Amino acid sequence: MKKIPVDRKRIKSAWEGRISGCQLGKAVEALTYIEGNDSLTAYLKKAKSIPLRDYIPLIEGTLVEIEGRKSCKGFLCRSEPDDDITFTVLALMLLEKHGLEMSTVDVARAWLTLIPGGAVFTAEKAAYLTLLERAELGFTFGFDPGFDISECADNDWSEWIGAQIRADLYGWACPGMPELAAELARRDAALSHTGDGIHGAAFIAALGAAIPASKSISEAIDVASKMIPGTSGTAHAISFGLSLVGKPDAVRQLHERYQDLPVAHALNNLALVIWGLLSGEEDYSTAIGDVVAAGWDTDCNGATVGGLWGLQGKTIPAHWTSPWQGRVAVTIAGTSELKIDDLVDRTVKVAQKIAKIYD
Repeated sequence: MKKIPVDRKRIKSAWEGRISGCQLGKAVEALTYIEGNDSLTAYLKKAKSIPLRDYIPLIEGTLVEIEGRKSCKGFLCRSEPDDDITFTVLALMLLEKHGLEMSTVDVARAWLTLIPGGAVFTAEKAAYLTLLERAELGFTFGFDPGFDISECADNDWSEWIGAQIRADLYGWACPGMPELAAELARRDAALSHTGDGIHGAAFIAALGAAIPASKSISEAIDVASKMIPGTSGTAHAISFGLSLVGKPDAVRQLHERYQDLPVAHALNNLALVIWGLLSGEEDYSTAIGDVVAAGWDTDCNGATVGGLWGLQGKTIPAHWTSPWQGRVAVTIAGTSELKIDDLVDRTVKVAQKIAKIYD
């Protein structure tokens, strides 16, 4: 596969697709995480939202009212802050500042400088706390950390989904260069993750780089799969997701196969992403609607599927993008809200710069 020119239309659809999918899943994230998939299904039925093809209506007196009101249909007026989007913006900022020289240490320094401690969770929180405890005075000003940074990834959540949701933009910025995208994602992921936590991130980034240069998403998945070990749990999750496309009981099989994994593990959610992306390859609403309705990490999966779908260059339907009015809220020091067109322009500029220097 050879690098190709960055396409602004694809980048815009990727941003819009990722943000819209994130907001769809964000409304029910807490409900699914705390009460489980059965409660999600019951909620969607009561809200008359099955099949899920638009933002989720609010039912008062539920966890959705407490945690997801602002992302519900009729209440959404901007993309509400979410780590899935915050970390996508941070990846853009890292590439703007460091380019292809970006290192895991640069990622660590950016976290401490730009991400509030209350905005990180699971593996990211553990890594963040290790940095606070171990990093030498002056680290945030450019000095060495003073300890082996890989120790940050020694945590109980290192194979969960966190690194996987941070990886998208590395693929967007490297169209036709899946090897480079995977390498950049690994550097980012290594701060907090190990094993399949890193492989999942590398695969998602590589897939994002491969889609614009491929004839189909299936072809792009084949290319991206070559960027990870064939014997890994990640590779098996991808294969399982592929095997379920077209099967009416796919969601049941997914939940049976991964019933012992945590809600936010990398593997179960990646298998779900593959199934959802291919099942809705021709229709954005189907892709994000079905993957969110299937449960587990709803905001993460809606975002990942939405962004990857958008890289095909197809237009995201207006009923998904209009409600948030191009307003993208983030949890980054010094920045509270961004405009979608500015994010697109900045991403295109970074991709053009990378293309000029990467051989």
